[in-house]
Amino acid sequence: MDDHFNPIPEQQVPTPSHPGPGRRILQALREILETILPALLIALLINVFIGQATRVEGMSMEPNLHTNQRLVVEKISYRFHGPERFDVVVLRLPDQGDELLIKRIIGLPGETVEVRDGHIYINDELLDEPFLDRDITSGRDTRIVVPPLHVFVMGDNRSHSNDSRNFGPVPIDNIVGRAWISYWPPEQLGLVQ
Repeated sequence: MDDHFNPIPEQQVPTPSHPGPGRRILQALREILETILPALLIALLINVFIGQATRVEGMSMEPNLHTNQRLVVEKISYRFHGPERFDVVVLRLPDQGDELLIKRIIGLPGETVEVRDGHIYINDELLDEPFLDRDITSGRDTRIVVPPLHVFVMGDNRSHSNDSRNFGPVPIDNIVGRAWISYWPPEQLGLVQ
């Protein structure tokens, strides 16, 4: 007998191919785009159609809203119904530049708004404003009928507010949205009243 050793032929095991650095970079970019692009699109849709974040600037809404307070403004509800009295809204006035104003709706279309002896009257009835610290409105007396598709807005800090007493009723189309939630600072977290 032959002591001849006949080895079993080795099977060829394919060695894994490692992608080159260019291919790894492309794969990483693809994964990033697959993750980030949908998130950016969703954020854009939310910001354009549903809501947006904004910051209070100035003291025209004190004592209820304060400088640097952060709010979420919702943009959907006015597509289904008109603004309501006492809604706090964010508006854009072309004559005021790019600055967004935050004000409270006081007068609705067709109503007569009158500031007389420091008080506000709607259609000759004294307006109860429980959100104010005091019931006296400073400034000159005024009387105006709110045109159709407009609202009369005022700041809660009546003696320090640039509002409809100065620039007149605001077209409803200029309302960006309704101030909905305060989220910063944390101690002021909650719905905007």
